[in-house]
Amino acid sequence: MALLPRQKGEGACPVRVTMISKACIVGAYQTKLEAIATHKDVELTVVVPPFWREGGHKLPLERAHLVGYRLVVAPIAFNGSFHLHFYPTLAAILRNSKPDLCHIDEEPYNLATYLALRAAQKVGAKALFFTWQNLLRRYPWPFRAMEQYVYRHVAAAIAGNHEALQVLRAKGYPGPAQVIPQFGVDPELFCPAGERSPNAPFTIGYAGRLVEQKGLRVLVEALAGLDGGWRLMLCGAGPLKAELQARLRDLGLAERARFHDQIPSEEMPRYLREMDVLVLPSLTRPNWKEQFGRVLVEAMSCGVPVIGSNSGEIPHVIGDAGLIFPEGDAEALRGLLARLLEDIPLRRELAAKGRARVLAHYTQAQIAEETVALYRQVLAEG
Repeated sequence: MALLPRQKGEGACPVRVTMISKACIVGAYQTKLEAIATHKDVELTVVVPPFWREGGHKLPLERAHLVGYRLVVAPIAFNGSFHLHFYPTLAAILRNSKPDLCHIDEEPYNLATYLALRAAQKVGAKALFFTWQNLLRRYPWPFRAMEQYVYRHVAAAIAGNHEALQVLRAKGYPGPAQVIPQFGVDPELFCPAGERSPNAPFTIGYAGRLVEQKGLRVLVEALAGLDGGWRLMLCGAGPLKAELQARLRDLGLAERARFHDQIPSEEMPRYLREMDVLVLPSLTRPNWKEQFGRVLVEAMSCGVPVIGSNSGEIPHVIGDAGLIFPEGDAEALRGLLARLLEDIPLRRELAAKGRARVLAHYTQAQIAEETVALYRQVLAEG
């Protein structure tokens, strides 16, 4: 394997990369870090907060996969504020880790990205950022000014989906950029469990936030006229829970539904493997569009057929390995559910296609390989 160019020749040292990522508090996501660390020409340090506040919930750091890299837990200011949070001790951390490259796992218009870039510049490190933003939005001062500064001074960008790359170009970012999802899945953790019992009820699943834009009202209305022996499993928490429960009661379907609150990432495969189909019925809104739909690849990796709306990146993620319906169309969704409920061979076909698609495109090892390739490209340019 070719060494990165910080030091050449016999006994060359690996290049030092410091990643700043609040997302990496999630244990399942840390398998990507281990996969990056298997590349012998990369010495990886990852900076994470002790927890992150999101939607009224406190998400603690999960120490699950820590082999091969250095994890630094740093205090975070304005915890829970997407645009304003930052790491007060990051400059000192970078002086200690002496990175050649700083991977800022944040949107370019956030204060955390701007301050991390300035800290990287002070230690002579190149920097790149990550973006999911798939809507063309113009931010007010000072966020627009920070965003434009980042565009001018970073060495590269990673876009988590194809529309995010288009947005970057439309907003004037001229530099190198690659489309690489933020995280893949560990196919050994998210793996099939074999055939479900023929006596088990057909289980329709959802996992994620219980919020309006995820299209859960559409899912419930689709179930209203669905015949056959089925049950609903909803995994997640959010403000829509009480409304969904009430609507299911009104429809006489409450006894068919099970709700599970927020599930630790390492336990998610067990719940996914109880499903016969996972549905992601997301709805595009003026300020939101589905950026990836990670639960889709988790389910596909577990051999669970998937149905998704055509919001944002969902059709690209699913490809030909699942079923797509027009967002907001409960009748179309009901038809696809009825089809899968009756057609066991189709379920098996989609399960196999989904697993194969994940192994080809969405494993943590694959995402890590593409990320390290970008590191090499950036640092080779001198």
